[in-house]
Amino acid sequence: MSIKKGIYAAAMTLINKDLSVNVDATIKHSEKLIQIGCHSTIIGGSTGMMQYISPKEKRELIDKMSVSKFKDNFVFGTGTNSINENIQLMKHCVNNGIDRFLIMPPAYYKYNDEGVYIFYANIIQLIPESKIILYNFEKLSGYKFSINIIEKLVKDFPKQILAVKDSSYNLYEDLKIPNFMIFPGSETKLLKGLELGCSGIISAICNVTAPLARRVYDDFHNKKKQTFNDRLCEIRKIFDKYNLISAVHSFMSSEDEKYKFVLPPLGLLTINEQKQMMSELKKLDFFPEKNRAA
Repeated sequence: MSIKKGIYAAAMTLINKDLSVNVDATIKHSEKLIQIGCHSTIIGGSTGMMQYISPKEKRELIDKMSVSKFKDNFVFGTGTNSINENIQLMKHCVNNGIDRFLIMPPAYYKYNDEGVYIFYANIIQLIPESKIILYNFEKLSGYKFSINIIEKLVKDFPKQILAVKDSSYNLYEDLKIPNFMIFPGSETKLLKGLELGCSGIISAICNVTAPLARRVYDDFHNKKKQTFNDRLCEIRKIFDKYNLISAVHSFMSSEDEKYKFVLPPLGLLTINEQKQMMSELKKLDFFPEKNRAA
């Protein structure tokens, strides 16, 4: 199964009070996102706190993904700096019938384009059946993809390197590769991206905006007047004032307590921040009970 075009949520990971991953609830959350508007979800991306989750819990998520009726709509984000752990998790996915991955270059150390090329080339050599979305997010990884390195990766690995999530926003306007998919990382870039030939978005806030984002996407492809995009962008701008993981968990937990736990040192918004955010969203008639995914 190849990478789908459309609206992707970088899905939340639900955490128990004892700080373990609530595997069942996490997969159910992603399943509901598909039902309310997403074409696909990323399970284990940055919004899912994958850098903080143990390898054992990641494998448990993969096991649960593999038996979901929405299995073909899921992409797995490996969320690890270790190339060997990336490979082991990807092998576990492939053994369970999942071959779609979002992979960010490792964080912490500095490296160049050649090092990034070698990183992906080694992964592909060992897992040639993989379908990969590159993850361009300099703020988290310390590395920003150039157009040149993406062109080289696609040229040398056209069956594996199929897309990029552009959260640094240096690619989505100018990168032009036939049959290569580009997904900006924000609702504010959705409509402009579609007009430029992008394939959709991959966004943390689609955990709560999936129905709205889907309407914008569908109206564009059906050549209808855009009546939802302005509201969608205003909602995103409110969330952008805060740490996105803290904000989406705070928003969802205001109506459902199972979302209230996150992995330290992350936390929910302060009481004052929550009040301010909810007050601004209320002015846009945007409430958790109308938009929650689970």
